[in-house]
Amino acid sequence: MSGQVHHQRLENGVVVLEIDNPPMNALGREMLRRMQEAFAQVDADPTIRAVVLTGRGRAFCSGADLKEAARGHEEGGGEDLGDFGRMLEIVAACRAPVIAAINGFCGGGGFELALCCDLRIASSAASFVCAGVNMGLMASTYRLPRLIGVSRAKAMLLTGLPHDVATVEAWGLVTAVHAPDALQAAALALADRIASRAPLSVEASKRVADRALDMSLQEADAMMAPEMRVLRHSADHREAVAAFVQKRDPVFTRQ
Repeated sequence: MSGQVHHQRLENGVVVLEIDNPPMNALGREMLRRMQEAFAQVDADPTIRAVVLTGRGRAFCSGADLKEAARGHEEGGGEDLGDFGRMLEIVAACRAPVIAAINGFCGGGGFELALCCDLRIASSAASFVCAGVNMGLMASTYRLPRLIGVSRAKAMLLTGLPHDVATVEAWGLVTAVHAPDALQAAALALADRIASRAPLSVEASKRVADRALDMSLQEADAMMAPEMRVLRHSADHREAVAAFVQKRDPVFTRQ
């Protein structure tokens, strides 16, 4: 069967999702469906606390399947960009934090997919292309400026040029760069750390941080207040306080 999203459940609530659609891990209709199914499984399982999303082979993800799009144009239609957008929103809204382990080429819709993740780390062999203008389309115009600033984002958005990993690390798009053979271990260590924290706190922090740039301080306070009420009365908060007093590691149960 061509094209898979491999799902590997590890200890401590960490899941690895690996895009496998040679040669460049493009996402056509069937792959989009499989991505949506994979993230639906994550959201439905409250014991999953962190996700590592990566690609198999020499690419993270090249975005839409252009051969499939070309066939659609020949038949008088075209690609369904709505399906791709829905997949991106599902990733961005995932309850558990998602770490993009960018192992190679990351371009077009694959670049946007990486932007939808909560954290991005990269292989030293990775490269990045914001390819909307190369394809007569537009992509990443909302998320990219929020991550790296308008001026730097325009350098990618308006030129469609490739950017190396050193540049995007300096711009803050990725938070760490690792040798290719060390990337997976680094991503898993980061996921393990997140998974070891209080799950309700992690999820609430993600929800508020995702909205932070759209809110005034007063609006943020209004959003945080009910979140803090839940957290303050949670069993995990009581466990954290008890563990601190007893000088031991807390054991969180998402309660």
